[in-house]
Parts: sequence; structure tokens; C-alpha cells
Amino acid sequence: MMEPGSGLETAQEDDEPEVKKRRLLCVEFASVASCDAAVAQCYLAENDWEMERALNSYFEPPVEESALEILPESPSEPEPCVDLTNEETTDFTGCKISPPENPQQEDGSMFSLITWNVDGLDVNSLQERARGVCTYLALYNPDVVFLQEVIPPYYRYLKKRASTYEIIPGHEEGYFTAIMLKKSRVKLRSQEIIPFPNTQMMRNLLCVHVSLSGNELYLMTSHLESTKGHAKERMSQFKMVLKKMQDAPESATVIFAGDTNLRDQEVTKCGGLPNNISDIWEVLGKPKHCRYTWDTQMNSNLGISAACKLRFDRIFFRAAAEGGHVIPRNLDLLGLEKLDCGRFPSDHWGLLCSLDVIL
Repeated sequence: MMEPGSGLETAQEDDEPEVKKRRLLCVEFASVASCDAAVAQCYLAENDWEMERALNSYFEPPVEESALEILPESPSEPEPCVDLTNEETTDFTGCKISPPENPQQEDGSMFSLITWNVDGLDVNSLQERARGVCTYLALYNPDVVFLQEVIPPYYRYLKKRASTYEIIPGHEEGYFTAIMLKKSRVKLRSQEIIPFPNTQMMRNLLCVHVSLSGNELYLMTSHLESTKGHAKERMSQFKMVLKKMQDAPESATVIFAGDTNLRDQEVTKCGGLPNNISDIWEVLGKPKHCRYTWDTQMNSNLGISAACKLRFDRIFFRAAAEGGHVIPRNLDLLGLEKLDCGRFPSDHWGLLCSLDVIL
């Protein structure tokens, strides 16, 4: 990762290639804001690489409802370094979370997953919030976890606390996605990271090929380009996701789960979902309690009074061609309870999905 520098000769920037100019802007932004270079890149990219506008967005985030469309998915006052490794215990322990009514049984007849943007760029109460996420993982015991907006300290924390999972990261620097596989149930066969060639926000598509109870699965996650102003790139990335899902072997079940940042009209502009790919929320009858995964009226982490409700986090499903070996059954939101620190685990709600496995 880039370290903030000093004494930059900005007078020669006009003669530099575009990429180098943007690197210099990131260093300058990080120096002024005392933040990580990845955070600097996110703010600059979301503000068309205009320094003054990006700094204004960083120090004075918009509060009008119309301005929420360009709200960065980043902290208002991040710290340059966060240490999550100073806990004495290595097991799943933590905050007071209501236990599930029907904890999962490892009998092979059910498969469960969680997808969650954990908002690692917000360093406020980060250790307490990371502990809260781990508590949910311990309570619901999912077979697979799809995470977005993970930062290196969060990743190291998860490796320490979630020792029953194999964790595959989508990157090692900045902020990135990760897929967690329960070692006792899910066997990793291969993994792949597909870059988005035109991303300005360090985004990619993380894919793993696994086996579960004799079934072949291709699992994918991503954090598609953020904000309304980057809809064109986001839709391009969405089309890449759909193509990758369709290119998977017909004998396999394919599941994509992640923070898509999609608006419904953008899905329509892309031609909708292919006939063999479905949105699990829609398949299950569009349950109202799972309608919104980013809700600034209910979730106070961002400190915004205006209400904005969107279904950013989605799960797409493609059944195996030979029949429904894995069938979606139930969908719920996670992270709805405040932790002892007074904040929610993330500014996003998590999604818990249960599926039946036909042996």
C-alpha cells in the first residue's frame, strides 16, 4: 500500500501520464486527510478525481436525501492504522446477540450462507463491530460466508477468530472481498480472481469452485462500483458477473452473493436476468422484511438523518441443469441489533440464506 508522502512537485503533474497523476493525487489526499491511500482512492474516484470536491466529501459528508446517492461507502473520519489482533481469545465470543430460532444442523440436508458488507473502511468501533460479526457467524454457523469491504486488519482478525473456516481473499491490500468456507462441510477445488478492467475503486470478481455433500458449486462474490454516478461501470461489471455465472459447467449450481450497489432500473437496463439465473429474494416471494439491505432510517452508523432505503446486497442463483440439487428455502436479515458499543456491526444489513440440499 502507498504511504503518504511530502514535498510533492505538483507543478509537473500536467506532464505526467494519467495513472501517475492519479497516484500523486491519492498521496496528496492521504497526506491532507491523514487517511489510508485506499480510502483516498475511493473518495477521489467517486468525485471524478477532483481534489477539492473529494476533500469536501470526506470532511463534510452530504446529508440531503438526494445527495445520499453519492455518499461514499467510507468512514467520515478514518484512522490511519487499526489493530484488531490484540484479543486474548481465539474462539467465537462477543456481544449479546439474540440466538437463532432454528440453528443449522450438519445433517447434509441443508446449506446456508451469509453475505455481508462489513464496512471495514469505517474504523469507528471496528473491533467491537468485527467481534459482533463473528458472533453472528458463531450463532448461525453458515457453510459459506461472502464478505465485502474487508481490510487487512479485519482479514487477520477473521483468520484468528474463525479458525473453523478457510478464508479466500479477493486481494491483500486496501479493501477487498473474501469468501469463507466451513472446513468440515465445504471442500475447495479451485479459486479465481477476475479483474474489472475499468474499475476506479479496486473492485473485482472472486470465484471459488467447491463441493458440498456431493454437489458441485461455483460461488462468487463482488463489491460492484459504488454511487449513482458510476452506474455505467457498475452495469458493465454486473454483465461480467452474469456471463461468468452462465459460463460455469451446467452440472454445477452457481451462487453469486455480494454488495451489487444495483438499482432495479439498472438491472432492467441490462436486459434483466437471464432465464436460467434468478434473484433469490424474488424467488422467495419478495419478503418485505428483507426488502432493504442499506437503510439509513433504521441504521444509524452513518449518522445521517435523511432516510434512504436500497437493496444493494443481492443473491443470484443458477440451478444445475440436471435438476434442483440445491433449492433456496429462506432469507433473513442480520445485524439488526445494536452492539454494546452503541453501533451496528455494519452500515449494511447482512443476508442469511438457507437452501435445501437434495442428496
